[in-house]
Amino acid sequence: MPEFNFLTTHLGSVPHPVIGDLPQHLVELLDIPAWTQHPRRSFHENMYSQYTPGLPGVVVDELREKVSVDTRTDLSPALEQFYNSYLADDLDAFALHPDYAPGFFAMLENLRAQPEGQRLSTWAKGQVTGPISFGLTVTDQDLRASLYNEQMADVIIKNTAMLGRWQARQLQTARENTIIFLDEPYLASFGSAFISLSRAQVTAYLDEIYEAIHAEGALGGVHCCANTDWGLLLATQVDILNLDAYGYIQNLALYPLELREFLDRGGAICWGIVPNNENILQETPSGLAERLRNGLELIHNKAAARGMRITTDELAARSLLAPACGLGSTSVEIAGLVFEVLAETSRILKRG
Repeated sequence: MPEFNFLTTHLGSVPHPVIGDLPQHLVELLDIPAWTQHPRRSFHENMYSQYTPGLPGVVVDELREKVSVDTRTDLSPALEQFYNSYLADDLDAFALHPDYAPGFFAMLENLRAQPEGQRLSTWAKGQVTGPISFGLTVTDQDLRASLYNEQMADVIIKNTAMLGRWQARQLQTARENTIIFLDEPYLASFGSAFISLSRAQVTAYLDEIYEAIHAEGALGGVHCCANTDWGLLLATQVDILNLDAYGYIQNLALYPLELREFLDRGGAICWGIVPNNENILQETPSGLAERLRNGLELIHNKAAARGMRITTDELAARSLLAPACGLGSTSVEIAGLVFEVLAETSRILKRG
């Protein structure tokens, strides 16, 4: 695992209704540019519809802004086509659709166009909605979560894996190193009555995707925007754990053993330390840098109390920075401020 030392990235979603020059701006501003998702441009860019083209049985209702699965019809032809493409390793059959993800293609163009001497790093980032969140949010006609349908669950997992591989391969035409995040907001409900999945099932689903991403020579990340069972995620084959460190860094400190094992196998952490909403108006880059330093010290102390050694220097070397969550629900003005504060917070932390 490389040392990141507070390199900056972001989650993907932005409030901008048009793409404009945002990709170029982010390529010039952030160390690890990520393609932008524009849910206000079209419902096609909603995180649950964006990756649906080609998924058997999935219905996108733009008028009602709803994604569902219709299992009443014969899905055999669509399933046969899906698995034929999967078994043939036809990645292009799983390509992002330009009308559903124009930000990907705009970012890729800007990554390729940037002169090598102006690049802030050798990295680029992609993302895809994780199978747990997609499969529990998208239901069938009887309002049953599609992830509880064994056939659909396998399709969702394999579609996610192929989407991750396709993105990694495309991004590698512009940057030497790539990261693919799984966005898993629904994991905040893991362990509650809302999720009838075991730890073993969640681990197996995620690891199948991480193995596919690793096969492309890319790193796999996971983002959960609220508190969850961090021990569960740290025990998967994930390379980069991303959390809302602005609100939940103290919760991660409760898992020193799992964190120590994660670091021992080369893991890194992407700290969502910059608030993604109006709270940014009350914060400063120096204050956020100090907030993160205090969080790293807390983790160090919690580990020491359990007889384990996790130093703040070790954590710093394995650290990336990002907004606390996606920016799709805020304003264009707030999003712009978040990106600027993120870059300056990184500069402060890099200086030590």
